[in-house]
Amino acid sequence: MRFVEQWLATTIAIALVIFFVPTIRTVGNTYAAVIFTALVLALVNISIKPLLQILALPLTILTLGLFSLFVNAFALEIASTITQGIFQVGIIVPDFGTAMWAALLISIFSWFLDMLIQ
Repeated sequence: MRFVEQWLATTIAIALVIFFVPTIRTVGNTYAAVIFTALVLALVNISIKPLLQILALPLTILTLGLFSLFVNAFALEIASTITQGIFQVGIIVPDFGTAMWAALLISIFSWFLDMLIQ
């Protein structure tokens, strides 16, 4: 049940990011793009992101945690690429700077929505 709640919060957060960041576009049906991107992002966060965090731990310590934003942006880029490749729907993140802003906003919106759900 917790996974469904987090997936719902992430789906709403991605929809808000698409609305607030004009350079992020959707491919295919907008609703399907948001839903599948949130699902793949959740799977990337479960599977690949812990490995990336371990590999990036020295840089994260040196930058006092700011490098974790790069890890989140990279996870978003991976999720975007996988979603477009498998489902032919998803979001297009044009560059890594946009991915960093989007990852930061997704984190903030997801945290806030998770607080509302609890």
